[in-house]
Formats: sequence, structure tokens, C-alpha cells
Amino acid sequence: MKAQAPTAYGQGLSSQAQNLHWLLTNLVEEVPGIRSVAVVSSDGLLLLSSDPDRAEEAARPGGSDGPRGSSADLATIVSGLGSLTNGAAKLMDGGSVKQTMITMDEGSLFVMSISDGSLLGVHATPDCDMSAIAYHMALFVGRAGHVLTPELRSELRKSMESAQ
Repeated sequence: MKAQAPTAYGQGLSSQAQNLHWLLTNLVEEVPGIRSVAVVSSDGLLLLSSDPDRAEEAARPGGSDGPRGSSADLATIVSGLGSLTNGAAKLMDGGSVKQTMITMDEGSLFVMSISDGSLLGVHATPDCDMSAIAYHMALFVGRAGHVLTPELRSELRKSMESAQ
């Protein structure tokens, strides 16, 4: 199943927020094998999603069984994994964590740090081209990292909350 590009919840935002939505849409549309993408703030809140309709559905009480693979679920996993790997890096005096990759029988999970402590998470199919996904994630992080200011994070959070 191909991830959906962001939809209506990206409308009415600042040009920087719209640019991030555009970057996320490009990532989803240009890289085969991506199931779901989430950008998560350093405090674990979902900022951007490739699957806003399912994130909204998962957030409604009784609205869903918690769809597996939705961006809301991905955001939770990415946040937890980011915390775990950062803790491990501190214990091992390994410096900062740049990327984490998990391969499973039925898919792959990639997590990449963004400059401000935010994280980019991608859930992909088992037959994805891992190097292509990692490359495009690095491009996204390079382009998004310098514009993801506290003001923009706040705007993105509010847009996600209003979509629910």
C-alpha cells in the first residue's frame, strides 16, 4: 500500500509550513516502497504526516481499532525509538544518533534525526530500496532542518490538532 500525500490540513499555513508539506509529499511520491511517513517533534508530538486521514481516525475515541501502520502509530514508535537510541548512545559515549534502521520480515522502519531534536520516521515495504529511502530521507532532513523553528513547530502542531 502506497502512502498518501498530505491533503487539506496543509492549507492556510505559512509558506515555510507549506514548503515542508511539499517536501513530505515529494518524499512519499518519489520513493517507491514508502508506506507511511511521520515528522515528530522532540517532545513526541506529530508535526507532519503522510497519512493525515488515518491519524485523525486513530485519534478519535472509538473511531478505530488503532490502524496498524498509521502515521499516528508511526509517530509513537518513532518517538519511543528515538528516545531509546539516544539513551543508548549516551550510555555508550557514542555521540548523537543520526539514523536508526530496523528490518523486519514484513517491512522496514527508518528513523533519522532532524537538527532540532525532531525525528523523521519512514515505514516501508519489505522489498524497498533501503539506500534510496535513506538518501531521500537525508535530503528531506537537510532541507527541513534549518526551517523547523519553534514557531513553525507550533504552527504544525496546531494544524495537526485542528485536523483531528
